[in-house]
Amino acid sequence: MGGKRCWAREHIPIYIAGLIASAVFACASSGALVTSSASSDAPATPVTGPESGSYLQLVQSLIHKGDFDGALKESQDTLDISPNDPPGDEALFYMGLIYAHYGNPKKDYQKANAFFIRVIKEFPQSPRAEESRIWIGVLESIEKAKQVDIQIEEKKKELTK
Repeated sequence: MGGKRCWAREHIPIYIAGLIASAVFACASSGALVTSSASSDAPATPVTGPESGSYLQLVQSLIHKGDFDGALKESQDTLDISPNDPPGDEALFYMGLIYAHYGNPKKDYQKANAFFIRVIKEFPQSPRAEESRIWIGVLESIEKAKQVDIQIEEKKKELTK
């Protein structure tokens, strides 16, 4: 007949979705700050490279269009140019976001986690370090929820035998 689901377990997906939405909103608003701080004589197309924070606009645009490979390449190019200085921290952070993105067919939470850990280790003073800690927690929660679901399915199979 099935028992009533536990309240905490029932709301885990909502909690995780809220954390993801908060992190995405934080990313979007920080990107807006970069955009609004640009001078009025800036070129209409995004400029890439460490001399300009507008490469973030290009990466965000590519992610929005679903071009995850292009966004990853742009982030890697930026990281190659600026491995120890900003915007290298942003590039690493966005690489983590790309691998964690729900729409990415090559989604890989372990790779995303590795990029977020690099942000924390290589750029501890970056504003993205705290956001990376949050994402690490979100990804760990997702993995734990998957494990709980697997255990529940195993118990269901045992009970039906």
